Amino acid sequence: MNFLFVHQNMPGQYRELLQWLAQAGGHRIYFLTQRQNAPKLSGVETRVYPSHHRPDAKAYGLSTVWEEAAGNGFGAVMAAQQIEEKEGFRPDIIIGHIGWGELSFFKQLWHDVPIVGYFEYYYNMTGGMVGFDPAEKISAHAPYLNHARNLVPLANIETVDLGHCPTYWQRDRFPESFHRKLYVCHDGIRTDQLLPNPDVSLRLGRLAQPVTRDDEIVTYVARNLEKTRGFHTMMRALPRILRERPNARVVIVGGNEVSYGKQSDHPGGLRGEMATELGDTIDWERVHFVGKVPYPDFMKLVQISRCHIYLTMPFVLSWSLLESMSMQATIVAADVAPVREAVTHGETGLLVDFFDPDALAAQVVDVLANPQDHAHLGPAARTHVVENYDFLTRCLPEHLAQINALVPEDKQIS
Repeated sequence: MNFLFVHQNMPGQYRELLQWLAQAGGHRIYFLTQRQNAPKLSGVETRVYPSHHRPDAKAYGLSTVWEEAAGNGFGAVMAAQQIEEKEGFRPDIIIGHIGWGELSFFKQLWHDVPIVGYFEYYYNMTGGMVGFDPAEKISAHAPYLNHARNLVPLANIETVDLGHCPTYWQRDRFPESFHRKLYVCHDGIRTDQLLPNPDVSLRLGRLAQPVTRDDEIVTYVARNLEKTRGFHTMMRALPRILRERPNARVVIVGGNEVSYGKQSDHPGGLRGEMATELGDTIDWERVHFVGKVPYPDFMKLVQISRCHIYLTMPFVLSWSLLESMSMQATIVAADVAPVREAVTHGETGLLVDFFDPDALAAQVVDVLANPQDHAHLGPAARTHVVENYDFLTRCLPEHLAQINALVPEDKQIS
């Protein structure tokens, strides 16, 4: 089959599916992206395309998202046309993320080629990030700006032949009129590779000896250290955790930028803001900020962890949560709707109020002090993830079935 993948940050959510198709052989696979340093994958022809237009810094706020999306969409479709003309490639199916507008014009180029679009998030005034934190003021213009952001999915639900959502919570963010076109299945994680390892060890910068499962390690992982992922709540819990567990060390993974939500006014970002707020109430010698780490090191950190903290506002569920569950981590997570879809309190993890650092600290301290009382959580978490989110046995068959339903029988993947 001829596959065209489209995602401005290759491989995005298609990491596992793309590699599986390439390794399976027998397919021509092209990937359109804006990522200049896109990974080179055997069996995949990567083409970097420029946006055709970007809005001016002073562009009208209510139309700027669509203006940028239109530039992305036209740039992507012009690049696809060049591939067809110069390389003779015409896809049997197009698979891509709708969020940046890249798929918007493909039906005008190839009206008969089916499109599967990834629908990640729909902006509402309730039930999501907006209005979740009572300390954050909501602009009077927020409802209008939110609705303007939704112009891209509103246009693309008619562009695609089929839409894909990774979780039911994300699907239910979209209007009910979308649901007839949306199927729900996670991207999938490799639980066959994400395993517990009782013999794991890892060196931390300022320690003479590597840490192991015998050490009292608490971990926190996010792409960036930001309020959307509860970094501020986690930091405010540390004084009590470190005071009551004098042998504990906390390892924090993540960059100091902002992926979602408002940026801190502090020159050192949210990390600097929290350091200023907490000062000497924290024993900084036992807190390790390791930045963004290679995937093998992330795995080792989770495998070593005595307690893994996952906090988020109601937003897209991080792969790291499911990956940590697959490695049998004992997880303390935010008690919000998207997390509850994956974690059941007392069965596969422990849930706490996102806004209550003292409750978070108390729960982490209890896990560290009484590991035997929580020993069932990690194995149960792994069982749940294997049954519901495993790429090879659960997610891949569903994705292939949905793709096959859109193409002629002689093109289908067996």
